[in-house]
Amino acid sequence: MKTIIFCFFMCGLFISFGAIAQETASVTLEDTGEALINPGMGWTMHFYSNVARNYGSKLEPSDTLEDFPGVSTVYLRLPWAYLEPEEGKYNWAILDTPAQRWIAEGKKIALRLTCSESWIPFATPEWVKDAGAKGTFFIHGKGPSPDGNLWDPFFDDPVYLKKLEAFIAAYAKRYDGNPNVEFIDVGTYGIWGEGHTHASSKQDKIELQKLHIDLHLKYFKKTLLCISDDFAGHSKPGKRFPITDYALSQGVTIRDDSILVQPDSRAWYHDEMAQAFWPTLPVILEHEHYGSSKQRGAWDPDRLVKSVEEYHASFMSIHWWPRIELEENREAIDRINQRMGYRLMPLSVTWPKAVPIATSPDAFTEHLNAYPYGDISKNFKVTWTWVNKGVAPCYPGGYPALTIKDEKGGIVSLLVDDSLNLRDLEVGAIGEAPVKKWVSEFIVGLYAPTTRPGTYDLYISVGKRDGTPTIAMPLNGDDGQRRYKIGQITLKPKEVEGQSE
Repeated sequence: MKTIIFCFFMCGLFISFGAIAQETASVTLEDTGEALINPGMGWTMHFYSNVARNYGSKLEPSDTLEDFPGVSTVYLRLPWAYLEPEEGKYNWAILDTPAQRWIAEGKKIALRLTCSESWIPFATPEWVKDAGAKGTFFIHGKGPSPDGNLWDPFFDDPVYLKKLEAFIAAYAKRYDGNPNVEFIDVGTYGIWGEGHTHASSKQDKIELQKLHIDLHLKYFKKTLLCISDDFAGHSKPGKRFPITDYALSQGVTIRDDSILVQPDSRAWYHDEMAQAFWPTLPVILEHEHYGSSKQRGAWDPDRLVKSVEEYHASFMSIHWWPRIELEENREAIDRINQRMGYRLMPLSVTWPKAVPIATSPDAFTEHLNAYPYGDISKNFKVTWTWVNKGVAPCYPGGYPALTIKDEKGGIVSLLVDDSLNLRDLEVGAIGEAPVKKWVSEFIVGLYAPTTRPGTYDLYISVGKRDGTPTIAMPLNGDDGQRRYKIGQITLKPKEVEGQSE
């Protein structure tokens, strides 16, 4: 017994010393500084901003703003009346036509459909009123008036709700769970869909707000929903409000409509509110119409950048003619692109220069009864350090992977560590994000597929548990599929021992 124990001890020392002596390769990676297009983050271009001609009407049908760095989403906000001009007859083309331009480029869409506007008499289709829905005319900024030229339904009227629910059911059938949709606003209550009626028909009630949130939740089971911060009051600062607490409890996030309407300390009111949301849900920012903000002296590029930090924002709007905004604010846009949303990257990676193949290439061919078929002890370790340089978590999650590829670009081996979800990386101030060091254990060519000895290219990526890359990183060496070359690795042959006929 003593002899056996001694043998195990000595074997342990041998293995330990062998691991220490193993020759490794190491690489330190640098951030390229490029803007990233990733799921759950980016600039949202207001193609329709309530008024249909704003702000996509000057774009050619082939123009998806590829020159505007970081644009990930086209935002389509329109009144319900444009979508269902006759009951049961839908005008989906008004959404799908511009949407397909962006989708073809790998981008996403976001939607808000409204029931109350300040520029069109019937944002809720007039046929809803004619069907018996009760409501009131109003004068914008003053309230209900028989002389008003704008009409709001009573937002809990049963006829209105019946017609609205039928529309939302059709709307959700088309877009809920659609992988091309980033988020959908709860826009059916309040003027411009912002969740308030203080400047319109004076119906502000939390019961009505909840009713419209619940109506969307009933049909949108998969796609992210959000409400405007103005559900809580457009200029009421504070951390917690009953309606936003309710939204958060239901998995509904917030967007700020709008920042930089007013100058200086009044540029926004709800960065405190955002603190309850951003750890688990993406926060969306919408700045005031750029030209209007400039006219009233409220526009401040530095404050725009600061808003992303304060809100831990994942999305920012382009709320103007996009190339004018880009030309006049390029430096601020570039700064925002370094921080908005998440920005995952490995700072360093260390791996063995040569690793054994766990199963001989001929184990199942020439030696049909070969034993052992695979050696599970032929694993190796990779040490890497990861950081999220953005202001928000990587909400979709992502798992690091190494891909070994041959000279033709064929995948020889795909190795994923699904015990490390980079969703859990903490964020910090600029240059202060915590760095996570992690050791992963892999094995190459265990049983199959047939893996031949040789020296191969080594790539790093982040994506799904199955190794499908989904997250762009600011690294050189992209293979076009979000895998980034970091070096080479040699796969050594394994001798088949103990063969039996």
